[in-house]
Amino acid sequence: MVASLLPPAQHPATPRLGRRPLPAAAGLVSAVLLALAMLLGAGGAASAHDELTGTDPAEGATVEVLPPALELDFSNVPSGIGAQVQVLDESGTDWADGPVAIVDRSATQPLRAGAPAGEYTVNWRVVSSDSHPIEGTFAFRTQQGSTTVPDAASTAGPVDTEEPPANETQTAGVSDFPWSIVLMIAALVVIAAALAVTARRRLGAGK
Repeated sequence: MVASLLPPAQHPATPRLGRRPLPAAAGLVSAVLLALAMLLGAGGAASAHDELTGTDPAEGATVEVLPPALELDFSNVPSGIGAQVQVLDESGTDWADGPVAIVDRSATQPLRAGAPAGEYTVNWRVVSSDSHPIEGTFAFRTQQGSTTVPDAASTAGPVDTEEPPANETQTAGVSDFPWSIVLMIAALVVIAAALAVTARRRLGAGK
């Protein structure tokens, strides 16, 4: 009779195995979001304009005479479309001779002989590799004038800041809108959605 009063043995509940995939699915979603953040950061860095990294003659330098060419170095390869460089003496005479030559990351402007001694102001303008025009100015001095008789010099003011034509801008570089990043983001969103659906189905099957 005593034995009949004892409560029946309690069997431990069988653990549900259907909930185990949840941490793995959450980790995959977190990895997708981290990759998305890295892509957005890389896209922002890629959209930055090119920068002038150095010049020859250097800004504020004093050289013996005006060199046969002036060189501008950039952080990326600029476009040759719309590139302009003026090298003006103290009277406003432009000693630039011919078009600007773009080789790799350097823009070279030939100069005429016969330039006088004194201070020179350089006004430059190029189309950046991201299709945006960039410009600037700097100055240097020469100690002596050239002995060669100069050609008929033309006077000029600052470089015209008019925007390049739209068709030239498009051919000079890539489009401003980052389509490749948008496509990658869309692919990541689809992967995240697929992982979420798979995890939900596994949870439902384990109940």
